[in-house]
Parts: sequence; C-alpha cells; structure tokens
Amino acid sequence: MPDRRSVLLAAASMLLPLRPAFAATALTFDDLYSSYSVLGLEFSDKVKGNNGKPVTMQGFMAPPLKAEADFFVLSEIPMALCPFCSSDADWPDNIVVVYLNRAQTFEQANAKIEVSGKLEVGSWTDPETGFLSRLRIVEAEFGAA
Repeated sequence: MPDRRSVLLAAASMLLPLRPAFAATALTFDDLYSSYSVLGLEFSDKVKGNNGKPVTMQGFMAPPLKAEADFFVLSEIPMALCPFCSSDADWPDNIVVVYLNRAQTFEQANAKIEVSGKLEVGSWTDPETGFLSRLRIVEAEFGAA
C-alpha cells in the first residue's frame, strides 16, 4: 500500500505542465552564421548542431510569388521584393526559406511572425521552382509573433 508521501508526489506530478519530449530551439538571424570568408558564409555551430531538429524563428514574410503556396522566405526585416537568389554566392545572410506542411494564404509583409519546423542545412534546389536555398525550415507552421 503506498504511503501518503508517494500519493502526494504522484498527484503533484500530474499537475505540472507537460513539456514536449523535444523542445524546439529558438534561432535568431544573428545565430545563423559564424563568419564570412572568400569561400562564403559559414554556418554557426548552433545551426550545424540543430540540423534536422525542431526550431522556432521570428521574422517577416517576404512577398511570395503567388497568394497561396507551400513555401515563403522569412526575412530579418520587412521586404518590398522577394529575395530570390540564383547561386550560393548571392545568398543573403538575413533570410531563411520556409516550406510549410500545407499551402496557405500569407500574411502582410510588415507583420512579425513566428515559424516552427525542422531545420535543414546545406544547398538544395527545389525541383518544382528552381529556387536555391542554403538554409530551410521544413514541415513548418507559422503564426503571429
């Protein structure tokens, strides 16, 4: 038969808020790169260490190519034009491509949002659009920050 202390500890543990098994790491644009050299931007240890893991990030949605799509560019500051790039060398240090888990209508470019999803690091070209990205958040969702 359990004693009073065991019963109280068990009851108290049920009242504690549940935490996800894998909490997402919050990233900022300042966290993305450690240096810039003749070889280009170098990803930070924080980014490399979170490759394939859940992350959250806040920023602004750059104007998309069309009103409803399954990806957009998250930028550090509001942008008037979408910052599509043609090569790794042209890749800006203040954007991240976000691939949503479903197509949805986008937010105003001046509204701050928070994105959550899985981080992918390394150059990749989207076969449907030809869009090149060096850093992506995939299987993502977003909402107001």
